[in-house]
Amino acid sequence: MKRLALIGLAVLLTACQTTQVERDFDPSRDFSSYRQWSWREPAVRYQPDDPRLKSDLTEQRIRDAVSQQLDQRGLRPAPTGSEGDLEVQTWMIVDDREQQVTTHYNSMIGPWYGYWGGPGIVESRTLDYQVGTLQIDLYDSRDGKLVWRGSTSRILPADQPGPRARAEAINQTVAEVLSQYPPK
Repeated sequence: MKRLALIGLAVLLTACQTTQVERDFDPSRDFSSYRQWSWREPAVRYQPDDPRLKSDLTEQRIRDAVSQQLDQRGLRPAPTGSEGDLEVQTWMIVDDREQQVTTHYNSMIGPWYGYWGGPGIVESRTLDYQVGTLQIDLYDSRDGKLVWRGSTSRILPADQPGPRARAEAINQTVAEVLSQYPPK
């Protein structure tokens, strides 16, 4: 029974999570003037700087997804060796979190406990989970100032998906974040 309750809670946490894109931008900037982009190195930064998180494969997936989404928004990569109007940098942030869960079990109502039933049972436990945030920053290359930032967070699955599922998740997340660009 306890195990079933934990599984149900884990599914509920995952199912109820809504993806909300957070964004911020400089309203004084003319975003229509930005035509080309380049990477601000390091192109993908990791927090924490953990080798289990940091991967050339993950970085390439993020680079490909960002490039594709910027292309769909009319921004072209700057020619090799030159700087674009915008510099792009992404962050992959993973936070460890925990949540206290309390379950109340009522005992049976019967002749032994009277009309109000017997003493209830209260069980508390802590669920540990990770939240992953993908943040995309766009800087004006002329003055180096941040002009646009978008991010979204998700509860990460306990078991690691395969390479195809990872690529799909990154593509979907980058598309969600950049759906808010250019600001309106």
